[in-house]
Amino acid sequence: MEITTVGIDLAKSIFQVHAVDAAGHVVVRKALRRAQVVPFFAKLPRCLVGIEACGTSHHWARELTKLGHEVRLMPPAYVKPYVKRGKTDANDAAAICEAVTRPSMRFVPVKSTEQQAALALHRTRDLLVKQRTQLVNMIRGLLAEFGIEMARGLRHALELAARLSAGDAAEVPPLAQRVVTGLADQIGAVQIQLTRLEKELLAWHRENDLSQRLATIPGVGIVSATALAVSVSEPVRFRSGRQFAASLGLTPLQNCSGGKERLGRISRMGDRYLRRLLVVGMTSLIRRAKATPTSVDPRLPALLQRKPVRVVTVAAANRTARVAWAIMTRGGTYRAPAATAA
Repeated sequence: MEITTVGIDLAKSIFQVHAVDAAGHVVVRKALRRAQVVPFFAKLPRCLVGIEACGTSHHWARELTKLGHEVRLMPPAYVKPYVKRGKTDANDAAAICEAVTRPSMRFVPVKSTEQQAALALHRTRDLLVKQRTQLVNMIRGLLAEFGIEMARGLRHALELAARLSAGDAAEVPPLAQRVVTGLADQIGAVQIQLTRLEKELLAWHRENDLSQRLATIPGVGIVSATALAVSVSEPVRFRSGRQFAASLGLTPLQNCSGGKERLGRISRMGDRYLRRLLVVGMTSLIRRAKATPTSVDPRLPALLQRKPVRVVTVAAANRTARVAWAIMTRGGTYRAPAATAA
């Protein structure tokens, strides 16, 4: 019996394989160690291989593709309904094997090594920003215990960190000053790493045409533009801008029963990082709209008069995702809407 479809459940060391023939009969059900995966698939004839999309799935997809197999990555949430009974590696592999053959299944494009390298910059930057925020909040809390209030904003935090590192904080007891100085030194080291990473992102942005075109959208900076350009490798697989926005979790949840349709909050499904970048960018744009309404799309200030700020922010992120999809699929740059006559 010739194997036609294989489902593989990835892990750190032990991988579970479930293979069937053209009639759907189970041919192989076994566990493989990491070093055995490539030799096992090298002996198989060309077949369809299903894998759940995860951190290491793109690497294995590239390796198995080199061996001549057709590899398809699937979101884990779409594979879950095919799992029977208990949660085991064998059941997961069987569910993957079944799910990959479904005609309505949605698949994740395989990322190249260049894309993953650029995404590594984003992930590292995101981690360092979180660490910097934690250090700043820790210093703010410690200083508050001595009656010292630290002004809000990163600039003030970095200035105070420099003062503490230089020993210019006589109002703090020596022991506490040594503790806070150590935290301040860590902030300085993290800031140096962030500066280097942002220079790498800027260099990548200047060499990528798509990223430069995405950066023409109001509220989309270098970080958001590079993240979109790297993460969305096949924008044409989305039929419309709304479908792309839905994939980022920026569209309302639908609750339809008895012919009545109700829209709830946004689904928050899909890529959290891209969704957060778009919302943060639109938050900055909303602040600019409040300060200088004439510098933004006139529809934005008008919407702020009727809706809460947070609702407008998410709606603007939704619209920006659709504009980004249009630029990625049709080319060109952002064109501001023509002003309507009064």
